[in-house]
Amino acid sequence: MAFSETTGTSDDYEQASADQLRMFYAAKASVNTNVDPPSVPSTIGDVHADTVARHGERVAIMAISEYQGMLQSFLVGLLGARRVLEIGTFTGASAIFFANALKRNGVASTSTNGYKPIVSLDVSPKFAQTARQNFVKAGISEYVDVVVGDAYESLNELVGQTFDIVFLDANKEAYRAYYDKIIESKMLAKGGLIIADNTAFDWVTPFINVSAPVAEDAVPLRVPYSSHPELLDMGRALHEFNEYVRQDPRSEVVMLPLFTGISLIRLLPDN
Repeated sequence: MAFSETTGTSDDYEQASADQLRMFYAAKASVNTNVDPPSVPSTIGDVHADTVARHGERVAIMAISEYQGMLQSFLVGLLGARRVLEIGTFTGASAIFFANALKRNGVASTSTNGYKPIVSLDVSPKFAQTARQNFVKAGISEYVDVVVGDAYESLNELVGQTFDIVFLDANKEAYRAYYDKIIESKMLAKGGLIIADNTAFDWVTPFINVSAPVAEDAVPLRVPYSSHPELLDMGRALHEFNEYVRQDPRSEVVMLPLFTGISLIRLLPDN
């Protein structure tokens, strides 16, 4: 599905499969221009266009789509969230959606303890610089603290802070390490939510019948659409993460088969 599911043309609709048309319809039915800020940020199309121009279409697809942004914004509102931690900034699309949702929750740009509402971690100085520029254009720069460096090391520096939502969208092979660090360090607020992105990529789902941890000689399903053998290590790591979370007595998870898979994870009471 394209980055923008809300601006399809008649040709797009007529050529879409039933599932694609349902996605177009659902996305369009979710747009509300009468809320402040609107459910689709006004600069988000420019963010994607600029990302394509700078980094190419194959890299730009790492950004969340408009529909996913609206879904995550809805979760911010549903939880009454006040603070968000992102692991993976990229060029800033997800943080812009989060910031606008926090504004709708009445969250000020700086809390009484001096922290910004969003902390966004990225290993790439290049992406961080682009994101900061996009935040200025979107009018949300005062809401986001972008931290450049190894994400796990950055998490160590954040111990003592708590967040209502944590969004995992970085190094897939480190998801379990991030997840454990967040839980063990009490960084997720009571009633908070971890959103893990890309948990059902095409090279993850063929491991459906493989137990975890995945043995070296394990053979995933041979499916025609999983044609990137160089990505099998990533698929293996995500499958092991999914199985680890599924069996973790500390949490409850539901995976949505949207986009490339979104896992919603909440801590159970007393954790």
